[in-house]
Amino acid sequence: MTQVNDLTPGRKAIVGVQYLFVAFGATVLVPLLVGLDPSTALFSAGIGTLIFHLVTKGKVPIFLGSSFAFIAPIKSATELYGLSGALFGILGVALVYILMSLLIRSFGIKFITRLFPPVVIGPIIMLIGLSLSSAAVGMAASNWVLAIIALSVAIAVTLYARGILKLIPIFCGIIAGYLADLIFFDVDLAPIAAAEWFSLPQLILPERLMWEPILFMIPVAIAPVIEHIGDVYVVNSVAHRNFVQDPGLHRTMLGDGLACLFASLIGAPPVTTYSEVTGAMSLTKVTDPVVLRIAAITGIVFSMVGKVSALLKSIDPAVLGGIMLLLFGTIAGAGINNLLHSKVNLGSSRNVVIISVTLTTGIGGAVLQMGNLTLAGIGLSAIVAVLLNLILPQPKEEA
Repeated sequence: MTQVNDLTPGRKAIVGVQYLFVAFGATVLVPLLVGLDPSTALFSAGIGTLIFHLVTKGKVPIFLGSSFAFIAPIKSATELYGLSGALFGILGVALVYILMSLLIRSFGIKFITRLFPPVVIGPIIMLIGLSLSSAAVGMAASNWVLAIIALSVAIAVTLYARGILKLIPIFCGIIAGYLADLIFFDVDLAPIAAAEWFSLPQLILPERLMWEPILFMIPVAIAPVIEHIGDVYVVNSVAHRNFVQDPGLHRTMLGDGLACLFASLIGAPPVTTYSEVTGAMSLTKVTDPVVLRIAAITGIVFSMVGKVSALLKSIDPAVLGGIMLLLFGTIAGAGINNLLHSKVNLGSSRNVVIISVTLTTGIGGAVLQMGNLTLAGIGLSAIVAVLLNLILPQPKEEA
């Protein structure tokens, strides 16, 4: 595939803004669902992407945005430690990324595939979607008309749209739901009119050092770490370069980890590599890392426009619920696809045990209490999956 990277500065700016809008809907949806200012997420995504490019020597065309894998854990941790404590716990996610970077640099990636094979990752990805299904239904139920409009448009774009439009079903669904709310229901526009044009993002700084939420978040990082590795390989194929070798997978992992570290210190959602932007690159054939940095800077600028934040906060929860009905089901489907694509033997009793126990502990709401430390949800299920994979004997014919 011929790359189109010899662009004028003006065209690079246009493509960069376009890439941001591909990631915009998903990036702002995460903070809206966990009770954060969307401007903070845009600011963190922009700064995090620039940190990533600095660490990777400006060679890897990747954009970092809010990760859906952390919605349920942040909600659970907020109930236990408060929102400030939950967000500070993201430090644990950063530590996992940094540790993985060191291990990959020392031993390569084979040990990761031993710890986290598809039979472990598949059900964990499924849980990310399934654990939030009740929240999606609850939000949609507040106004089924808006929810169905947003859901229908998102589905139509997913199935029938072409080009860049096909990559922004979330964005299109939210716009359609918001317009329907304006036309048929009552949207309070007063906060938007009252908002300042220039406004700094609302940062939630750590109140005190808390080890419990950090330990709570550490197991949750397993799925995003594997997702990161997969995304880097996809970017390799799109850009026709081997970023695993140069600048090295350990550098991309470290860049993502430091970006998460920054997010934890300002009270923003964790960030991860965005497959939607990679898809946009495959369509436009523009893989110049400079364009991704333009997208990051544009996100930072948007985060300082107060009326943008006020507009996003005025979106009816039912609109978001409608989008979530599709989105979280799609995530669960991605976990199933991971198992099938990796040719996991579902007739194996060993694999069935790992998948079954992982799903039931996660969906059933199992909680492990050890003093002040609480493990629950996706984090606990991730530990269960890893331990079962290491402990249960593997038949020779499946090895």
